[in-house]
Amino acid sequence: MELPDLIGSGAALLTTLAFVPQALHSWRTRDLSGISLPMYGLFTLGVALWLIYGLLLGSLPIIAANAVTLSLASLVLILKIRHG
Repeated sequence: MELPDLIGSGAALLTTLAFVPQALHSWRTRDLSGISLPMYGLFTLGVALWLIYGLLLGSLPIIAANAVTLSLASLVLILKIRHG
């Protein structure tokens, strides 16, 4: 693996892992009072665009990180809409 892919993989791992506690907390407590619906909507859309970008480039670190993050962000967004 080349240096740019190693750096991208490390960044992808760290940013995706950083998102897991918020998703778990939201799922367990259903308390989304501190979550901004417009911000999460924009964030989720942005992650979807990053995923598309990664697919177009064929970049595994971008694809993997954003596929996982999109799943987690979508979960939080759906919970916010349902239990907002």
